[in-house]
Amino acid sequence: MSQPENPLDLFRRTTAATVRAIAERDDINVNFAPRGQGLVGKEVKVTLPARNLPQEDAALVRGEADAAALRLRHHDGSLHANSRPRSQEAREIFDAVEQARCEALGMRRMAGVAQNLDAALSEQYRNRGLNRAASREDAPLCEALRLLAREAITGTPPPPAAKALVDLWRPVLGPEIFHDIAELGNRAEDQAVFAEKVRDMLTHLDIDIGLEDELEQDDSDDSQQSEESEQDNSGTQTDGEDTAESPTSLDGEDSDGDESESSDPQAAEADAEVMEGDGEEDPGRPGQLPELFGRNAQDQEAYRAFTQEFDETVEAEELCDPEELTRLRQLLDQQLAHLQGVIARLANRLQRRLMAKQTRAWDFNLEEGILDTARLTRVVVNPMHSLSYKQERDMDFRDTVVSLLIDNSGSMRGRPITVAAMSADILARTLERCGVKVEILGFTTRMWKGGQSRERWIGAGKPPSPGRLNDLRHIVYKSADAPWRRARKNLGLMLREGILKENIDGEALLWAHNRLIGRPEQRRILMVISDGAPVDDSTLSVNPGNYLERHLRDVITYVENRSPVELLAIGIGHDVTRYYRRAVTIVDAEQLGGTVMEKLAELFDEEGPGMSHPAPRRRARAQ
Repeated sequence: MSQPENPLDLFRRTTAATVRAIAERDDINVNFAPRGQGLVGKEVKVTLPARNLPQEDAALVRGEADAAALRLRHHDGSLHANSRPRSQEAREIFDAVEQARCEALGMRRMAGVAQNLDAALSEQYRNRGLNRAASREDAPLCEALRLLAREAITGTPPPPAAKALVDLWRPVLGPEIFHDIAELGNRAEDQAVFAEKVRDMLTHLDIDIGLEDELEQDDSDDSQQSEESEQDNSGTQTDGEDTAESPTSLDGEDSDGDESESSDPQAAEADAEVMEGDGEEDPGRPGQLPELFGRNAQDQEAYRAFTQEFDETVEAEELCDPEELTRLRQLLDQQLAHLQGVIARLANRLQRRLMAKQTRAWDFNLEEGILDTARLTRVVVNPMHSLSYKQERDMDFRDTVVSLLIDNSGSMRGRPITVAAMSADILARTLERCGVKVEILGFTTRMWKGGQSRERWIGAGKPPSPGRLNDLRHIVYKSADAPWRRARKNLGLMLREGILKENIDGEALLWAHNRLIGRPEQRRILMVISDGAPVDDSTLSVNPGNYLERHLRDVITYVENRSPVELLAIGIGHDVTRYYRRAVTIVDAEQLGGTVMEKLAELFDEEGPGMSHPAPRRRARAQ
């Protein structure tokens, strides 16, 4: 008698079948990862639910799957690309409204799909903090127009979590815009006409949609820069020491990101299901503060947050408008102009050490592959010998991701945060050229001395031992899959006044760690840059004095002893060796660039965990 199918396996199988049915495509693969990524080529990646399959997880997964399936069914990618505006703001609105069109067409026909999409949208808005938007600065216009278009097509209001966002924008949009939105509702079945109506709406909103000839000119410029960059990189590998260390070799590489985009999808589309069984702690579970180290939830000494409702994880561009980001990036470049040469030489040195590990490793005497010219002599001597072929091996170290977690506390203001931003910039460029993905993250709080969390605690009568009493803000400056060219401006956000506040290191470290756990790469490296112990006045005033520090130590112990992630730390004027097993302390922020490069080079010189089939490699001699 066969055993009944596991409920989670049954859920996954039926979800995959539903996606193919809605999309009317049999060639679609559906995979489950700790963090859903939506539609990637012919693969749909949705969030992996918890093993006990709670109702809210199931609704979220179904909503993500339905959204991807409806896009496959109703979206023409080439038509969308030809109609897409050039300016960044216009593109965001154009993409958001098109996604609303695809989803709304499914909602009109299937009531169950409408419920799933509402649940997924509500969860996304809660995670991004949009359900608490109090001003239009906190409510992106693209999201408001997406919801209004969705409402016009389906005739149903947005879910409660999205209502506040729409209500902020509804009064300021004129009759002409609402007429355009009504037209979108009438033209939803025809994507080409729908796209024209969206462009009309953008014009009425006085949003620049860009000129087609400018786009063509930019494309040709990018192509020319890409060719020049390839020639420069080739010269770096073949020329002498002085040429390789020239500071100019790191400039003018805006097209490097295009190379990464063309080569990254294979890694990005790798099967993330291997993470499903990574230990009982389920560390990649999003949106939940893990109960670590076997502590009882009722234990008064256990670390907790009084509420997580006001925490946020945001993309850097969501905290600043594009014009100010450009200005801040220019300011960053100006302040560090005199350091460019020094850090560039260090980066080239790191690049040569990594490239040395890419020394060709071959399998010989094969029946197909590349002709082995070294063995042609034996064929000349004896024509009866068959030709011999060789094949290059894949290098293990390429399957690597590095996450740089930067302390964005107020004590980092000034020189330390400036040098940290520049070091992250150079590091991302260098490793991207070597085929290693880089993620740049920052952590701080939304308010000084407690925010809405503290107000909630006061309103609850100030119960004792409340735990953490501030609102976390975790910032994604560059995701691992984003090319450096597209994320470089984001690093300027670190110089913006008001961004740097307090630091709660333990939860930030856990957040960065969980993002790495969800990655498909074989080797994962997490580097922390900080200038002090965790500090949050509102939390420490009502909890033991070592409350945050003890949690940080617990998280570090967990990562170092029970996780596949390799952890190292750099302290700026602060001794981090008492926390981290692999750490270094520097006195001057000017040392940061060289220290980051050197510590990473040491890591790459070591064998990473789980690398069971290392290819022969040669180590470059440090100059």
